[in-house]
Amino acid sequence: MTAPSEPPAATQPLIEARDLERRYTRSRRRSVHALRGVSFEIAAGQRFGIVGESGSGKSTLVRLLAALDTPTAGSVSFRGNRIDGVAERGLRFLRSELQIVFQDPMGSLDPRMRVRDIIREPLGRTRRAEHTERVAELLEAVELPADSGQRYPHQFSGGQRQRISIARALAPRPSVLIADEPVSALDVSVRAQILDLLLDLVERLGLTLVFVSHDLNVVRYVCDEVAVMRHGEIVERGPIDRVYAEPAHPYTQQLLAAAPSLRAALARLEEGP
Repeated sequence: MTAPSEPPAATQPLIEARDLERRYTRSRRRSVHALRGVSFEIAAGQRFGIVGESGSGKSTLVRLLAALDTPTAGSVSFRGNRIDGVAERGLRFLRSELQIVFQDPMGSLDPRMRVRDIIREPLGRTRRAEHTERVAELLEAVELPADSGQRYPHQFSGGQRQRISIARALAPRPSVLIADEPVSALDVSVRAQILDLLLDLVERLGLTLVFVSHDLNVVRYVCDEVAVMRHGEIVERGPIDRVYAEPAHPYTQQLLAAAPSLRAALARLEEGP
């Protein structure tokens, strides 16, 4: 008689947040509760969206996921290892595995540095020849001319600068890319190009994507799962198609009603005045 096989072990989430709280003390009598009891898991290869208006707690949550801040309570784990409250020297693995693309490319790029130096800065002390090869590879990946490395950030358009930011984030070959409002500062005509580039890179490189936005329609274009935040809490979470088609929380319904369709906006732009 054959012994029954054991059930397969549950797959460990890549990122796990448990009961996250973050309070900021403004004075002896006043504190701001930026996050309240936030919990979720992100699987490897997932495209996870975090959506909410300004002040909803999105940026605070990103800082905790990237171990750039410490929660007041709760925990954040990466590949089963807690990263909250860990000293910087113990986070070297995370700094190469997880990278962030910020909202304002001009603000996140050093204007005094050439693009080649901006992109290769996260590579550390590897050989210069390897740097040169990697920079060329990344410029091609983000569809910028090969000679872009010789120029400075101010010589590029907003969309091109965001491509440089993406190239820099990809330099150390991360497994997770956090995109924090990466297209909100760009023209509508450029937004879809950057979103399509991100989707292509995520697919081609096998990345896990955490995409942060105030626009649920943009998140729908990019993500397969979404968490809706309001006043520091997750009020709704689930597969993006379900949340989009049947929003359960009034705040999600409000976000959907307020957000113009990305595709409709592009169609209007192509039609002209």
